Amino acid sequence: MFATTMVFAQTISIHDGQQTVTNGQIKAWGEANQQNANRNVIVLDFEGLGNSDAVSQFYNGGLSGLGFGPGPNHGVYFGGTTLALIDTDAGGTGNFANEPSPNTIMFFLSGGGAVMNVPAGFTTGFSFYYTSVGTTTVYVYDGLDGTGNLLGSTSFPPNYNLNCTGDPTGAFCHWDAVGVAFAGTAKSISFTGSEDQTGFDDVTFGSITPGPVDVPVSNWALFIGIGLILVFAVIRFRRVF
Repeated sequence: MFATTMVFAQTISIHDGQQTVTNGQIKAWGEANQQNANRNVIVLDFEGLGNSDAVSQFYNGGLSGLGFGPGPNHGVYFGGTTLALIDTDAGGTGNFANEPSPNTIMFFLSGGGAVMNVPAGFTTGFSFYYTSVGTTTVYVYDGLDGTGNLLGSTSFPPNYNLNCTGDPTGAFCHWDAVGVAFAGTAKSISFTGSEDQTGFDDVTFGSITPGPVDVPVSNWALFIGIGLILVFAVIRFRRVF
């Protein structure tokens, strides 16, 4: 359960204690993230999924293993061993901290990894955050469920406890933003690493930086300028009348 590390030869469980978060809170997180999503970039942030919940059809406009949803219909579904987990600080049982988009992440318990399927296919690459006690490797295939031709693979080093600050609790406290590029059209991705000791968040299509895209500073300047014009217009109107 993000269990035994080879670093300290001690047990680190990502399922500490009992869940206290309510179903209503979980649904609210999911709804808030869907409303705030940048429409030009698809971000799978796993908010709105339950604790130790199979992601399943949630991002295919369907339900998770525990019945949460329906989620946004991005045409993406996950293999049965791919689970969501909520931070202990938010009432779940996850032994992690500083997650990029609080409060929920993706991980896997068995089966060698988490498999994401995109039947319509996608090209070029994608990005995400990860935390792990061991080497994490991502494989990209042109068939579903990790089948067909291997289009590319990339490995990333252990990082789970590097220079952690901030979030008060959680052994898996460091996250790195990474990207995977490939040639061809991909239909599935296999996320591998140490079972129950590797987490992922903000799997992103359409951006080399994982997570929602912020509004550019130039746009904010435009919005502020329009706002000031309206304020002066109102003041002028009141003086005239």
